[in-house]
Amino acid sequence: MPTYDLIVRGGTVATAVDVMRCDIAIKAGKIAAIGENLGDASEVVDAGGALVTPGGVDSHCHIEQLSAMGVVNADTFETATGSAALGGTTTVIPFACQHKGMDIAEVARDYHALARRGSITDYALHLIVTDPTPVTMNEHLPALAKDGHGSIKVFMTYDAMKIDDGEMLDVLLKARELGTMVCVHAENHGMIKWMVQRLLDRGYTAPKYHAISHPRGSEAEAFNRLIAMSELIDQPIMIFHVSTAEGAATVNAARARGVKVWAETCPQYLFLTKEDLDKPGMEGAKWCCSPPPRGEADIEALWAALERGDLQTVTSDHAPFSFDEKGKLSAGPNPTFKQIPNGMPGLQVRMPLMFDAIVSRGRMEVTDFVRLMSTAPAQLYNLADRKGSIAVGKDADIVVWDTEREVTLTDEMMADATGYTPFVGRTLKGWPATVLRRGEVVVKDGTLTGKPGSGEFLPRTGGRAAAPRGKVAPEFDPAQNFGAKLL
Repeated sequence: MPTYDLIVRGGTVATAVDVMRCDIAIKAGKIAAIGENLGDASEVVDAGGALVTPGGVDSHCHIEQLSAMGVVNADTFETATGSAALGGTTTVIPFACQHKGMDIAEVARDYHALARRGSITDYALHLIVTDPTPVTMNEHLPALAKDGHGSIKVFMTYDAMKIDDGEMLDVLLKARELGTMVCVHAENHGMIKWMVQRLLDRGYTAPKYHAISHPRGSEAEAFNRLIAMSELIDQPIMIFHVSTAEGAATVNAARARGVKVWAETCPQYLFLTKEDLDKPGMEGAKWCCSPPPRGEADIEALWAALERGDLQTVTSDHAPFSFDEKGKLSAGPNPTFKQIPNGMPGLQVRMPLMFDAIVSRGRMEVTDFVRLMSTAPAQLYNLADRKGSIAVGKDADIVVWDTEREVTLTDEMMADATGYTPFVGRTLKGWPATVLRRGEVVVKDGTLTGKPGSGEFLPRTGGRAAAPRGKVAPEFDPAQNFGAKLL
């Protein structure tokens, strides 16, 4: 009887710290041994000298989610996670989105039902809180945290989604009590709303004007305000989708003085600029996302921030809206930029885009690719006991890369339900050939073989990344505050 269920043989294995020539033996969905001459197995994947990395962890994506504009994403869990697997991602963290007036416990149950039915990758969930009522804060969030939801997301902009500063402090304090991470879409709402109105009043309605409707300063200002609140409560935060040089500099300054702030960016801010929105007719709507792509100088600043470690992960922020009356054109055939649902697809191309830039073109090291795309997100969201690396005892989530294959991205090759990719026409070198999720081959020779509903929920707490620093703000130190006990 074979010793192992499967062996990945003959590959060059990369982790976040090492690159080695070895085989990987798998039993019962876990990595059982790493080395040479490991014995026999019921199945062998011949890596043939190819590069082998851990499966990707995409910690920021929207699946089957109702937007603030009342438009539902194009994807189901089946189409979204199928596209993720084809791109080398084996774990996703989408959102259970509470809109105002909704019961967040019921919302979480609904999203779990959708994921159980369709997910091909393994998954966790972030909880979006837009209505921090006493019931939400004191009953539902504690119960949901106990059930394995280790992160909360809040918005500082969008009329239908945002919470005010006082509510933000309440959420930060509740997260501190529960040991959960707080993730934030941080932009100055007033600045954006003011700029949008000035553009519309003057007839600047085309999709390209979305790129200037979110002032650059709205990002850094909101970051500073959020970081100040985080320091007051002593609650770590994750800042989503950093897009500007100023935003990256704000994160750098906070981390330099010891604030426990984490941050991410996305491929749209590393490879696209505002010029991509300048298309004939409504075509630019495909490139409308928030925050919008910026400029070449911002791209270079974000890459530098990744190299310094100020930005720890690169996520897709997959927000798929089809280019038709059900999605981008839901307000009619000629909507203003304000009426266009924000977001773009990216689950399938996140890993290949970054592989091409980092590994094939040598922008960073292959160990950096693994760190940014797999290991760091698993660590930050407390999944590292199972995900994010190739090590004995972890889930056998593995990607075998065809490092010589060149692929020119087309709309037709996308497996999600959006119908297009904002990265169309780009030629990438390196593509996932075989993908394993918990030891099961879910992509074989570039073809999806994983079954809908085979993905598992990954319960978790906030973990070490969400743990307070233990540095009490003067306002909460009775010795400096006339004896007042406020925590």
